[in-house]
Amino acid sequence: MNKRKFVTIFSSFLMLLTLSGCSNAQSSQGTVLAKAPKTVVKYNRTAKIKATKIEAKNRKTEQKIKTLDKKIAKLRRQLKKYSSAHAVESVSAAKLATLTYTGKDIIIVNNNDPSFSKTDLSTADGAWQRYGNLDGLNRVTTANALLNKSLMPNSPREPLHVDPTGWHNKRIAGGWLYNRCHLIGFQLTGQNNNLKNLMTGTRQLNDPDMLRYEDEVAEYLKESGNNYVRYRVTPVFRGDELLARGVEMEGQSVSSNTVHFNVYIFNVENGVRLNYATGTSQIK
Repeated sequence: MNKRKFVTIFSSFLMLLTLSGCSNAQSSQGTVLAKAPKTVVKYNRTAKIKATKIEAKNRKTEQKIKTLDKKIAKLRRQLKKYSSAHAVESVSAAKLATLTYTGKDIIIVNNNDPSFSKTDLSTADGAWQRYGNLDGLNRVTTANALLNKSLMPNSPREPLHVDPTGWHNKRIAGGWLYNRCHLIGFQLTGQNNNLKNLMTGTRQLNDPDMLRYEDEVAEYLKESGNNYVRYRVTPVFRGDELLARGVEMEGQSVSSNTVHFNVYIFNVENGVRLNYATGTSQIK
């Protein structure tokens, strides 16, 4: 082999080695530069969602507790107005007109159970109110209602100007002797100057005695538009007397026992002798 041929062969051999090295280098670089597949990490947020719901529920519960605390405080204030001279015994409704006041303003009737039938408690016709016609002596009779928030007034009460039977008002120590008492309180239905819903009643009868039960009903109705209370107030007269001896108040919440009472409240005023035949009075 001559020298020129050897050089040619050796040069070719070196070229092959060089090409082979480049190929390997390119292959190696391609491997390094290849993008790794994306890893998708999914977080389980179930616990966080549950925690958020529990926190929201706790806030609602705290608000309910605050509302109940306010109601309890209000009831405690109301109870301070009452002493042992108030409701203790129970009588039948048939005997109410024969009762004589002996120092107890409020008497429980029929073990505090209102006498409403299942039909009376039906909400099929929605909220309603009905007032009995005046009797032959122009005396107020019974007021009935299925109360709901929808019946409650949205405007302030206007002054009363009609005079029910037995209206012989006068000033006594602390103010006027009589009030024009609504059978169904204005705050419950908005009825105002309606002679079928007004009677002559002492301040003591109206406030605090009747108002105590009216407020109980009003608070329940305000809690929800789905709350209903069957309500009846009956003035009790003896014979042909023009001034009622008292009123029977019955209340029953529908689908619950939250509101439940049947009471008789005497129409009396401490320190005053009332003439029930006419409505006139004398200071004792």
